[in-house]
Amino acid sequence: MDRFLAAVVQMSSGPGRDSNLERARALVREAADRGARLVVLPEVFAWRGPRAEEAAHAESIPGPSTEAMAAVARETGAFLLMGSILERAAGRERSFNTSCLLSPAGELLARYRKIHLFDVDIPGRVTVRESDARAPGSDVVVVPTSIGTLGLSVCYDLRFPELYRRQVRAGAQLLLVPSAFTFTTGAAHWEVLCRARAIENQCYLLAANQTGTSPHGFADFGRSLIADPWGAVVASAADGEGIALAEIDLEHLARIRRELPCLTHVRLA
Repeated sequence: MDRFLAAVVQMSSGPGRDSNLERARALVREAADRGARLVVLPEVFAWRGPRAEEAAHAESIPGPSTEAMAAVARETGAFLLMGSILERAAGRERSFNTSCLLSPAGELLARYRKIHLFDVDIPGRVTVRESDARAPGSDVVVVPTSIGTLGLSVCYDLRFPELYRRQVRAGAQLLLVPSAFTFTTGAAHWEVLCRARAIENQCYLLAANQTGTSPHGFADFGRSLIADPWGAVVASAADGEGIALAEIDLEHLARIRRELPCLTHVRLA
């Protein structure tokens, strides 16, 4: 399929799993009703609360969140990226921050455990130590599907271009980036990082973000977007919860790679 609609979903998730899942289901249905064949949810869309409570709310895969979203994938017939959920890991005190890709039949096609953890202290604005409660993953995940080859990542990964170059070497055409970018870092870097990763890898990039005030007390940036392989922002979300849709045109991607073949000119690995 060379052309199809894709959607990024913007949410303001909190500590109520049931309400978060119900809101996610409604937004996925809205995107599918508007024609989306691929829907991307934001990071930690199903549960987002105090860091000290994360271990108690981590879940297995498959588990309650994957089962709930598999049902809506089957209902809508869309590929569904479950942003990320906190995955309980046997024998570990810390959970993984895990993104799951579901098929239109509700099958688990792939899972990606966030590699780069957000440990940042910007005095007076935002302090986060993700590694206090979460363990890093290690695997680069690229998934061939009937709508294109998808590269999976999460939020802070966006600052590490080597991850996306490895995905492109494995065939990625669409880069999926569920996120919970803070307002402080997002206002400075969100769009430019998204566009840069799209441009340098000649890929579509779909970035679904959290919005509003996080349970950790700082503002999330929102501004979920889709960028094309030329770096143009072809869809962006308004303030608050909602969706943004754009057409994915793989022939447009192929033409850009053919006319400006920089991926074939790489000299440094």
